[in-house]
Amino acid sequence: MKIQPTSRNSGFTLLETVIAMGVLAVLLTAFMAAFGPAMTGIRRAINVQEADRLASTLESELATLHSGQESSDIKTGFDKSFYWIKQANDSTTALFVYQYRGDPSKRRADSTLEPVPQTGGVPGKDYIVQPMIRRLNDALFLKDIAALEGPVLLVKITQLIFSNGQGLVKGLPGDIKDPQVGTAVTKPDDYKEAVIAFYAEFYGMPTNSETYFTGDAFKSRFKTIKYPIFTRNLAVRR
Repeated sequence: MKIQPTSRNSGFTLLETVIAMGVLAVLLTAFMAAFGPAMTGIRRAINVQEADRLASTLESELATLHSGQESSDIKTGFDKSFYWIKQANDSTTALFVYQYRGDPSKRRADSTLEPVPQTGGVPGKDYIVQPMIRRLNDALFLKDIAALEGPVLLVKITQLIFSNGQGLVKGLPGDIKDPQVGTAVTKPDDYKEAVIAFYAEFYGMPTNSETYFTGDAFKSRFKTIKYPIFTRNLAVRR
């Protein structure tokens, strides 16, 4: 009678598995030690780039007078900047900077693109990402947040003024002083300098919901909010 050889069960033993896991743990530890700081640097660079882009949006859009924003008091982009800086610390005229998906084929009365609420589509064809700043009392702000691309940030602004021996320092919220005479002015025509330097504080919002911004929750947070995500010294010019 022919005896068939018994087959050896394939696979790894428990000891082999434990050794392999130990080697893998050592390799992962070495990898993280070598590349962890580099990855952290990349994330930090991306955050800085995002902050710079949003600050640039604030600075440029603040001095851009869109159609429909004119009034008896606001005739130029500088006039708009003056009042928006002055009123940025009031919850009813709170200022926000953000990006939204805009329809390149449709423009609103103020020349900005109509928002595209649905996700998907081809960037550059079906929608264009638009940087924007608007105030809470602007009805278009609530329409834009339905098509957000990224976060919406609250911006509090305070004029930077010269102080003897200290250089530029923060003024009082809601005040704009003429650097030549050092007294507060209420109208842009009374401001004799060509530049308003200001300190901008950017704060994250817990939600992008319309009901949050139109309810009491935002008003309460506006009064007590602390610790901005980032800050910038900026300026607007005539």
